[in-house]
Amino acid sequence: MRCLTEVTGVVLAGGRATRMGGQDKGLIKLNGQSLFERVISKLAPQVNNVVISANRNIEKYQSVGFPVLSDTLPDYPGPLAGMLSAMQHLSSEWFLFCPCDTPNIPDDLAYKLWSQKGVSVSVWVNDGERDHPTIALLHRRIISQLEEYLDSGERRVMVFLREVGGRAVVFPNQAQNFINVNTPADLAQWENK
Repeated sequence: MRCLTEVTGVVLAGGRATRMGGQDKGLIKLNGQSLFERVISKLAPQVNNVVISANRNIEKYQSVGFPVLSDTLPDYPGPLAGMLSAMQHLSSEWFLFCPCDTPNIPDDLAYKLWSQKGVSVSVWVNDGERDHPTIALLHRRIISQLEEYLDSGERRVMVFLREVGGRAVVFPNQAQNFINVNTPADLAQWENK
């Protein structure tokens, strides 16, 4: 596994988690470990440093020793707000975003996105069947475009990434690595895997 010193990893844990009954999804335990810690354990070896994007239970997220950033926009406007806040507060050129509810990301996620980005300022994961736009490598050059997009009231991640000229990087036959734990039923399926 190669560590990309040019990239900051950001675990997105700032949502409302309505499908999980409003519980803070990142703090839900899977086989004894919280979801966000599982993502950090997979992401941290791949990037220069890791931060957590969270809007509640800040102390719990801070307890693992990584910096925690909150949205600069009010009312939980979605993953793009967490992405924007990270890019506004940190000086990295590149950011690899990963939701807290994808506990099985592959060990070569960062390297594969990096090596296939070409001249794109945004690339995201496609598992061969569907896109995962919140698992994305973004360059800070898109900050002003993202500010304008969110100011206009838009929230759709895929629409924005396409607007800035982004494209998918295919991880064929890896759908199981990008499954989200969205509901209690999803969590039950993942237990003891």
